[in-house]
Amino acid sequence: MDLYALIGGLIVGALFGFVLQSGRFCMNSAFRDILLLKEFKLAKAVVIAIVVEMVGFGIFAAAGVITLAPKAFNVGGSIVGGLIFGIGMVLAAGCASGTTYRVGEGMMGSLVAGIGLTTGALAASTGFLGGVSTAIKSVSLGQLTVFGEYNAGLTPILMIVVGIILAVVIFFFWGLPGFKKKREAGGPLIKTDDVVAQVFKKGYPYWVAGITVGIVGIVGYVVSAGSDGALGGGGVLGITGGWMGLSKYITLADPVVWAGYIILGIVLGSFISALIAGEFKLRIPKDGKTLLIQLIGGLIMGFGAVTAQGCNITNVLGGVPQLSIHSIMVGVFILLGCWIMTYLLFMRKED
Repeated sequence: MDLYALIGGLIVGALFGFVLQSGRFCMNSAFRDILLLKEFKLAKAVVIAIVVEMVGFGIFAAAGVITLAPKAFNVGGSIVGGLIFGIGMVLAAGCASGTTYRVGEGMMGSLVAGIGLTTGALAASTGFLGGVSTAIKSVSLGQLTVFGEYNAGLTPILMIVVGIILAVVIFFFWGLPGFKKKREAGGPLIKTDDVVAQVFKKGYPYWVAGITVGIVGIVGYVVSAGSDGALGGGGVLGITGGWMGLSKYITLADPVVWAGYIILGIVLGSFISALIAGEFKLRIPKDGKTLLIQLIGGLIMGFGAVTAQGCNITNVLGGVPQLSIHSIMVGVFILLGCWIMTYLLFMRKED
């Protein structure tokens, strides 16, 4: 057992689970609500997390603390895998991270979706669907970034510059209007009273959720760099691989790696957050149809994650900050798949 991976993975995972639950951070909700409710707060949180990580990853990479690894641009994998993943996460009622942290809240439907995610991913990686997934991923064009081929010396600098520019733009368009409203209302710009309740018992505003998720993502990358890569360290946070790793531990007695401890930590951190906030409760869907749909959604999502070379966390929160063309494409098609299924499930009857 790698004690570094055990301790580091559990701690980082617990922090991740805590902020995910406190910020209600789920990309399915973020992307779906844009179309369904014309609500943008969670989507803004996703953007903020990406920008925070872009600057943080860039700084630590430039300092030689971490080694960036933007994924090779896989045309079929990014398009088909992303689209399928987006469709699946709507059916599963949560993305990979949303599904995982909701298990810690006591949602049994999310546990079923997680089992589906694991099964679908295993089927696409080493099972009977492996040939299909491999065929879809057959065309790869190298480690392409927004600024061309990945360059270990130049890319981190470009990430820092782009990240700072985006941070300024975000503050100007999203931050300043909020500050102006608070000034006009006569309230404090940032609440400093009852800090304990603000941190542990109340849901985070979208900007706090985005910043904290981004910071944990940076911490996870830095901490994992100290773990042997063969044991699952040395990279961005990931969800699907962790579920798969736990499954292999249960069925094959394979060692639990970094990503597996991340999953255990997320569930633990989410449980603690929900318990403190009074939101933990074992909940089982009233009808079997809902569980079946979530299982199917998880299966689809797992296949999509393997085909896209990573789930929403690995690509959107891990690859997009590295300016990876592959991950950006995956994110675009996850969004498109989410919108297609959201329309078919919730909006078509209204037309």
